[in-house]
Amino acid sequence: MVGNKAERRARELRTQIRNHDYLYYVRNQPEIADAEYDRLFGELVALESSYPDLQSSDSPTCGVGAKPLDQFSKVKHLGAMLSLEASAGVAALESFDARVRQYVDAPRYVLEPKLDGASVELVYERGQLVRGATRGDGAHGEGVTANLRTIRALPLRLRSSDRRVPTLLSVRGEVLMPIEAFDRLNNRLNDLGQKPFANPRNAAAGSLRQLDPAITAERRLTIYCYDVLAVEGASFESQSQVREALMDWGLRVPEPSVVVCSLEDIVGFHRELEGRRDRLSHEIDGIVIKLDDLAAREQLGSTARHPRWAYALKFSPRQEITRIVEIYPSVGRTGIVTPVAVMHPVAVGGVMVRRASLHNREEVKRKDLRVGDRVRVQRAGDVIPEIVERLREPGRARNKPYRMPIHCPSCASPLTSAGPHTICPNRLGCAAQRASQLVHVASRAALDIRGLGGRTARELIASGLVDSLADLFDLQVDQVARLEGFAKKSSQQLVAAIASASRVPLDRFVYALGIPGVGSEVARTLAKHFGSVDAIVQATEDELTEVPGVGQRIAEQIADFFRTASNRQVIKALLDGRVQIEEEPVRSANELEGLRFVFTGALERLTREEAERLVEDHGGRATGSVRGDTNYLVAGERPGSKFAAAQVLGVEVLDEEGFWTLLQERGAL
Repeated sequence: MVGNKAERRARELRTQIRNHDYLYYVRNQPEIADAEYDRLFGELVALESSYPDLQSSDSPTCGVGAKPLDQFSKVKHLGAMLSLEASAGVAALESFDARVRQYVDAPRYVLEPKLDGASVELVYERGQLVRGATRGDGAHGEGVTANLRTIRALPLRLRSSDRRVPTLLSVRGEVLMPIEAFDRLNNRLNDLGQKPFANPRNAAAGSLRQLDPAITAERRLTIYCYDVLAVEGASFESQSQVREALMDWGLRVPEPSVVVCSLEDIVGFHRELEGRRDRLSHEIDGIVIKLDDLAAREQLGSTARHPRWAYALKFSPRQEITRIVEIYPSVGRTGIVTPVAVMHPVAVGGVMVRRASLHNREEVKRKDLRVGDRVRVQRAGDVIPEIVERLREPGRARNKPYRMPIHCPSCASPLTSAGPHTICPNRLGCAAQRASQLVHVASRAALDIRGLGGRTARELIASGLVDSLADLFDLQVDQVARLEGFAKKSSQQLVAAIASASRVPLDRFVYALGIPGVGSEVARTLAKHFGSVDAIVQATEDELTEVPGVGQRIAEQIADFFRTASNRQVIKALLDGRVQIEEEPVRSANELEGLRFVFTGALERLTREEAERLVEDHGGRATGSVRGDTNYLVAGERPGSKFAAAQVLGVEVLDEEGFWTLLQERGAL
């Protein structure tokens, strides 16, 4: 087979394979068996291998084969990729509907599943996929085109047989890892002794950001498309038309989908889909409600973060039933002793749950939890395991009520009480607290010592190598190498990381000390106000209360900390040639003076701590909570509850791009 004959056959095979992909992934109506599909695909691979000149960038065989990347490029989206306003309550949905009806007399809503994956932008030019990117901050993302091309459900060339292909099309989609593929991947990672993914969403996002596309191809991802961000050469009047066009072009859309006109129908669809949730092949965490009329959407507009014409009604957290097999006390960094329940392992929302915090003795008493009890477990926010309630078992004898110990399980010191909490007062003499303190010291907001996690901290304490914080900076490579799990190279890396952390800004040093009540924000304020360690150590309670954000209670805790002789000895030892404090820069610019900022979510260009420092270096204030006098909330990826507080208080919300624009306008850049 040579020349024109080979070229014709290659075109035929590509056309057939694309059509079968469309029937299988989009229409869910396969016409041939998997074996026949594999035969056609294999024939095309062999043909293109024999005749390299026949290879085409939009061939179905080109999904794998790109060279590994050194890093991802930054990509600007053609349209804003906003997040959705969401809740699990019908009352908030009613407010959304009422807002829409101020603009639309009889709104029609398109309902779809809320896919729980990684959001991406796909850009097609004249029908061919030219670029794909992660959502990032909504305005910019990472270019992951090579990885997206490995997804078999994603056409590299749009179909044109049923509808004319536009000259430019930007589509928003969601990359998912099917549950079966997720289980298979985690089993393989466990076999290799590697850490498994927490859930399919994390697995999809992690797989999409592999520098080697061949690894992404092995992960069996899939994709659904649900919105048009930008288009040239086509037009639509409704979301229903958008869905039809996407399917005609060969793109898979979320199913099931219905068009409704009432809240009752929305709630009914939500209830029906939640009942089917556990039988689906992929994860969903609610439903999406979109106004069908695109012209009406323009009237409603968007906030900095959310479209006003769409809403997500979340599902209730997944719950499972298991049994408590043990309750043990866990000692934290601040000395608080927390009861923790150990349970028979149970899969909750794709994650195996074995432990759950019971918070304090009053919570244990309120829920009346005992060893042997049958309990209902959920993951709060689909993340943190918690015991919802004890399930009654009439006729079954129960164990005695759980009682907190009277001595610390780590150092045997007598425990004290503070409200509902149980506390070990032996802060520097308790091994469990010292290990947790080491982890705190190594955290990113403190000294940022990479490689010093909980396990290593416990081994350093147990081995006697680190008795106080100062000992950390005296560690030698040969000492670390004797610890379990360390070799020469890893020991060198840890010692080098500690050495790199020995030069530190004043505010991060203060935060690293673990002073009760002093978070990173208060530490920055103290550093700005006093300017040196000595000044902070010597400050009286009255002087401390003059610092913005430091009330009487925190002032007492700071003063008590520095009055303790052992704490002062640790600080003296650290400053005796082990740690060098970087002087606070003299602020020469006041472009942001009088402005109060709050940051939430993950930023792209710099960390939240760096953004806060930038604001304060230019005369502004960065605080941790939204108040009535807050001027701006800067919202990054996955904003938390501060965003809702800003909306209630009417605080202006900026995305990251808006924040940089403000800095430029104020002359702070």
